[in-house]
Amino acid sequence: MNSKKIGFIGAGKMASALAAGFSKSNLINPSNITCYDISDVSLNHFCNVVPGCGVARSAQDLVENADWVFLAVKPQIIPEIISELSSDSPEKLYISVMGGISLQWLVSGLNSGQVIRTMPNTPCLIGKGAVGLAANPDVAAETVQSVQLLFESVGITEILPEKLLDAVTGLSGSGPAFVFQFIEALSDGGVHAGLPREIANRLAAQTVIGAGELVLQTGDHPGLLKDRVASPAGTTIAGIKALEEGGLRAATMHAVQAATARSIELGNN
Repeated sequence: MNSKKIGFIGAGKMASALAAGFSKSNLINPSNITCYDISDVSLNHFCNVVPGCGVARSAQDLVENADWVFLAVKPQIIPEIISELSSDSPEKLYISVMGGISLQWLVSGLNSGQVIRTMPNTPCLIGKGAVGLAANPDVAAETVQSVQLLFESVGITEILPEKLLDAVTGLSGSGPAFVFQFIEALSDGGVHAGLPREIANRLAAQTVIGAGELVLQTGDHPGLLKDRVASPAGTTIAGIKALEEGGLRAATMHAVQAATARSIELGNN
């Protein structure tokens, strides 16, 4: 896979996170990564996090010189981008990292069945991402496996029916922002209780990391792990009661549902 040439149309935060993660994994040589964007700021950032990458003169130029093309622009402008593209290579693979844009729409717009739709999240930058992946039936199974392998270099990857990708967008795609808010809230609580801000931030972030790793490594239900911490009449159950009274569980579910609904809305538009 190291010789595979990949290109990113759109050099924003998600594109640069993925490209940096791919290059750090040594599965893709940075010299085989090319980007294109109308924003010089985005291009400069992309090149800073992926030293040695190339910059294409146009979207069409990028497509002509890439084996796999990542579509990483805002969903609202993808029609304009696709109208500029043309390719007579039936082997060229298009990989979307855009929320809400269906495989059917992409296949029709690109006039190609070689399309995979994904929903990664920004922790891919540090190899701790979560990715949902759905492939058009025309894509060979071995190609899907290769793409899955590439994404697994930056986190866990789940192959799912396309109808579930909007839910992936709402949960793990938008989820890091929800978790950042929770970390900030934990830190605020620590500061209120007397901890210095820097220490509170570090303890809060590490607490979230550790709890997440416990879920992944043990495979135990989060509720069971919660019960193991909450001893009778102890400090933890007192805090859990306060969270329930504040509506944390319902608010979090509503956040995921709202983000999922917005993903569906973008796709319909």
